Amino acid sequence: MTADDSYSRLDDDDYPAYTMGRAADMLGTTQGFLRALGEHRLITPLRSAGGHRRYSRYQLRIAARARELVDQGTPIEAACRIIVLEDQLEEAQRINAEHRREAALHTAAT
Repeated sequence: MTADDSYSRLDDDDYPAYTMGRAADMLGTTQGFLRALGEHRLITPLRSAGGHRRYSRYQLRIAARARELVDQGTPIEAACRIIVLEDQLEEAQRINAEHRREAALHTAAT
C-alpha cells in the first residue's frame, strides 16, 4: 500500500479509524455505551488484527445520535430501534425521489 492509498482512507466514512477509547472520548460517553450499541446490533465495529474494536466516522455519527436520544431519556433499546427506523425512512424517501425523477423524465420524453 502506498502513502497515497493510506491518505485516501482519511476521507472514507466507512474506514474503521478509531479505537474504542478514542471513539468514546470523541462522543463524550463510555466504552460500555459503545459495547451496548453493539449488543443491540445498532453498530458492529470491525476488529483489528489484535481483536480490538475499531469504529468508522459513519458509526460514530450513529452512536452520537443514539447518545442524543438516550440523553433525552429514551431507553437504549428504543433509541436503537428509532435510529434503525429513521435510517429506513431516509432510504425509502431517497428511493421515492429517484422514482419520481425517473417518472418525470419518462413523462417529458413522451
